This record gives sequence, structure tokens and C-alpha cells, in this order.
Amino acid sequence: MNGLKLPFMNAPVLPSDALQRVAAEAVRRSHAAAPPTGRKLPLRVGSRASPLALVQTRNFLTRLTRFCPVLRDMGAFQEYQISTEGDRNQAQRLAEIGGKGLFAKEIHEALVAGRIDFAVHSLKDLETNLPPGLVLACTLKREDARDALILRDRTVTIDPERPYDCLPEGALIGCASVRRQAQMLHVRPDLRFGLLRGNVQTRLDKLRAGACDATLLALAGLRRLGMEDRVDVVFEPHQMLPASGQGIVGVTVRESDLELRELLSAIEDPEARAVSTAERALLAELDGSCRTPIGGYARIEKGVLKLTGMIASEDGTFLLQRDIEGAPLEAARLGTELADELRRDTPSNIFEDMRRP
Repeated sequence: MNGLKLPFMNAPVLPSDALQRVAAEAVRRSHAAAPPTGRKLPLRVGSRASPLALVQTRNFLTRLTRFCPVLRDMGAFQEYQISTEGDRNQAQRLAEIGGKGLFAKEIHEALVAGRIDFAVHSLKDLETNLPPGLVLACTLKREDARDALILRDRTVTIDPERPYDCLPEGALIGCASVRRQAQMLHVRPDLRFGLLRGNVQTRLDKLRAGACDATLLALAGLRRLGMEDRVDVVFEPHQMLPASGQGIVGVTVRESDLELRELLSAIEDPEARAVSTAERALLAELDGSCRTPIGGYARIEKGVLKLTGMIASEDGTFLLQRDIEGAPLEAARLGTELADELRRDTPSNIFEDMRRP
């Protein structure tokens, strides 16, 4: 470091050696000193172009630069917005056009090709099997994992113990998630569902315009956008089990890029890594896709990882929920074991229906 004292030296958490090297290169560039000695800057951070995705990406960069403000001040990182097929096509369910991997396909193509260095994702939108050569290098601290109900008529009385009662008979729910639809129909088979996709503001605008009576969104996204005041009902996990990875931001990089993987280790949240590993193992073992009503929610309580899994039929007539617990270091095994139990106790026709084109 040539004796240079950088701003992160007194930080309560020491940065990785890789972070120090990037910081040193940023300082070198700012002084236009000797020829480049490290990685070429700026490092390019790929993201979807939606408002929520950009907020998440900027939060990631804020977290990364907390250890070393010079990284921010010297422009060590560059935001790189990428349009994805999942965002462009909002007239069809994701299951009909290729699944949730469509939110990452173009981003990961750019990562493989070297046009970007990192890719930031909502973990619930990231496929369980990444393209060859890419790894999930970092998971950030989980926001609230719960689902939220937003009503068009905000004058109705809401009983937190019976939240579904706030919906009128035959209410039309704007929804694109078979997981949410199945759980709501299991409790309220009278409800009707219509496709509602788009970013958060688009969905709320359509709701306000009368396209439906209510819609559902992840509470985490609304909080990150500063729109929590729009929430009418927050479903507890026993009322609606969240999606695997919901509320967690994940960062993918090239597997061979050991320096960036080391850099990201400075901001990895161990609890988020453990719970997401369990949830994604559950999803992978059940062949989860956008046409599969599967929920997975893990948490760590007093050092014990507790995982709840759910599988249902799309019409909600069948719904099975099971629990497992164990050591956080056994997260992957717990997810796989619970998935096996759910599969064993689920009628075979449920899986057959899921695989139909």
C-alpha cells in the first residue's frame, strides 16, 4: 500500500485484501501516478433497470464502499443497467415464456462475456442452477421476507388473525405468482385471479385504476422503495409462506474471478447465506419453477436453523407444509431432506400437472 493510510483502516470490520487492492488502485488513479498495477477500474455492476433493482444495486454498492469511502469518491464502481426478457414481456406468465431465469439471462450473458464484473439480483428471481462458470458469491442481510396485500378499497376493516376476510366474495386478485395464488385459494376458493405483472409502481397504478381488487407484493421491495405505507396486510409466514430467497439480495460473479470473490466476502451475511442455501436446496430438489406452487422459509433461532417448506396444487385444493431443523452448517442437507419428505407425501399427479407444457 506504499505507506498510504486509507479511510477504512479504523473501520470496525476489516476489509478483505482484495478490497484493499481495489482501493489502492482507486487512489492511484486519483493521483495519476505510476502505471496501473491492479485490476482495471471501474468495476462494472450489472442490474435490471427496474426502480427496485437499481435501489438494491445501489444499496449493495453503499455496503461495499462503507469500508472504504475512497472507492465511492473515486468512481471505483460503475452501474450497468440491462434490459431482460422477463421485464420486457409482461403479457404472459413467466412459466409460459421460460421461467424466472429470464430476469437474469441477459445479465449473466454479459457477466460471462466480461462486459460486467458483478451482477446483483433479487435472490427469489434467480434460477437455482446458475450457468456454467458463474457462482453466487455473496448474499446480503435479509430484509423482511413476508408477503404484503395491497387493497384498492382501503376503508375495509382488517383482522390480523383473519386477514383473508378483508377481501369481498369473489374478489379479483392481480397476481403472477402461482405460490401466492395457491395459498390464497386454499383459504378462499371463491377468489378470482388475473395476471398482473410489471414493476412495483406499475402494479400499484393498475390496482388504483381498477384492474383488480387487490394485489400482492414482497414487503421487502416496498420497504426498499420507501412505500411501506401502501401496505394494508402483512401476511405472517403461517398465513402465507414466502418464496425461497425472498427479501435477500444475491451477487453473482465469474467462478474464476477469485479476487472479486474475496472482495465480496467482506460483506457476506452468514445468516442470509445459511437460510438461502436451505431454501434454494429445497427448491432445487423439488424442481421448482414459476409454474410450481412451492414456498420455502428458513430462519435461525438460538443457533438452530428452522426451515418450513410448502407444496400445493395451483388451484389450492391440495396444500402440504412440513418443517425441519438442524445446524446452520447443514443447511443444504436440511433443504434436500425436507424436499424429499414433501415429495414423498405429495400425490404424484401434482408433479405431473406441474410438468405439463
